[in-house]
Amino acid sequence: MSAQLLQIKDLSVKVEDKEILHNVDLNLNKGETHVLMGPNGAGKSTLGYALMGNPRYEITDGHIFFNGKDITGNFIRTALEQRTGSRIRLWNFRKELKNAMDILQMDEEYADRDLNVGFSGGEKKKAEILQLLMLKPSLAILDETDSGLDVDAVRTVSRGVEEYQKNKNGALLIITHSTRILEALHVDATHILVDGKMVASGDSSLVDEINTNGFEKYIQQ
Repeated sequence: MSAQLLQIKDLSVKVEDKEILHNVDLNLNKGETHVLMGPNGAGKSTLGYALMGNPRYEITDGHIFFNGKDITGNFIRTALEQRTGSRIRLWNFRKELKNAMDILQMDEEYADRDLNVGFSGGEKKKAEILQLLMLKPSLAILDETDSGLDVDAVRTVSRGVEEYQKNKNGALLIITHSTRILEALHVDATHILVDGKMVASGDSSLVDEINTNGFEKYIQQ
């Protein structure tokens, strides 16, 4: 059985005195890919911001555990503490960077440009996925990564996320209201958030159901 990486327990979050999330529970194991879906305004991005410790999002109840440690409101600091202090040889870094850019079909000249300067929306997304492949975090939270992208750009971003999945050591929480980025990915669990409440959880078949029927069934609950 996989070791538990992230546990969200009874989490409630408010923004500017308005409670957005209500008693949310979610467990994610190492190497798993979980998808959080829901209609616009359901609170999906609020959960992402709360996990990252954004001060605008106040946790009013519940806890967040990462690798068994209570990190409620302090995710970024804990993530940094997970990083090793070892150095990587420049030649090895360049080789790994070139391989990652080849996977994403990015021109090598992008590596010599200031981050995001003059980048299109699609190029910015590719740069984010490039960082994912290079940094290899134990947990990646992708919030609407396919938003505003054309079909070709979505395919490229999906290819990068699929490559990250091959590692099996990294876990993914993909926050989206679309299903395009999920088409080429292995999904272990799907969660539906409506009005700040987790109303359903299941396997990848739940993605297919939403793709066919939308969220109306869950909105009416």
